[in-house]
Amino acid sequence: MTKLVILDSYALTPGDLDWSGLRALADEVEEYPRTAYDQLAGRIGDADFAVLNKGHIDEAVLAQCPKLRWVGVTATGTDSLDVDACRRRGIPVANVPAYSTHSVAQFTVGLLLETVQHSALRAAAVEQGMWQLDLPAAMRAPAWDELCGKTIGIVGYGDIGRQVAAVARAFGMRVLVHTRTVRPEYEDGATRFVPLEELLAESDVISLHCPATPQTRGLLHAGTLARCRRGVIVLNTARGALVDERAMADALHSGQVGAYAADVAAVEPLPADSPLRGAPHLLLTPHVAWTSRQALARLSGEVCENLRSFLNGGARNVVNGPF
Repeated sequence: MTKLVILDSYALTPGDLDWSGLRALADEVEEYPRTAYDQLAGRIGDADFAVLNKGHIDEAVLAQCPKLRWVGVTATGTDSLDVDACRRRGIPVANVPAYSTHSVAQFTVGLLLETVQHSALRAAAVEQGMWQLDLPAAMRAPAWDELCGKTIGIVGYGDIGRQVAAVARAFGMRVLVHTRTVRPEYEDGATRFVPLEELLAESDVISLHCPATPQTRGLLHAGTLARCRRGVIVLNTARGALVDERAMADALHSGQVGAYAADVAAVEPLPADSPLRGAPHLLLTPHVAWTSRQALARLSGEVCENLRSFLNGGARNVVNGPF
């Protein structure tokens, strides 16, 4: 008898998709919409397999779950759990790479367009019977700018960063990239790879697409934001931890940052006392860039294939091997 526990079933939209594929791979399945850290060990219990999205499985949790043999993550990033602790106990952790590339890139560009065009504010004016420029001051959106000719700086150049760069070029934007490793396939003749300092100084728009690591956490802080062009637009659909939110709020209030459009926060959901609350020129969405119908369909299918591979002796998408 094998047991599977799904710890964050909210990660696939109820009614849109279900977990039937996973249910067919275990004799017993338990499902929980969300699981807090102090509930993890009790809910995993004697399970053989665990599927989660944000739960922090660490050494303390693993010590209480001796039967656990495989962990599946319904995401690309695995920074929410201790993959090394799992490796030490011989437990493979499998993620789902690239399932949301087009969705997140599209959402990123959508945030940028809303930030420069203020379409929602203009649509609200029409709802109140107004038209074109005949608007009261309270409803008047700022004049908007073309993106053509502007410079976008992309930090992190994986699948999503490259897709955003492709769309930016279609708008006529100049693309600068800062990435840890410049691979041969990145050299296309149209992209300049530059140090972070140069990217900060030259970009009209900065878009973050790197993981949160000890080296990148707090990447944008008071010092780095001060080195940016005044009025820079910052986009973040990667990880909230990349940005010092107190420094960002201060930069928004001072005008050093012209707008911060993000789908992520350092702590989620956004706390009531977050320094971002009340900051001007803030566009914050609730970490949904990865949830298009197509991305979720790929996600559920890939998690099932990862577990099926493990059951057949494979190591599909395992991030902490080899074993």
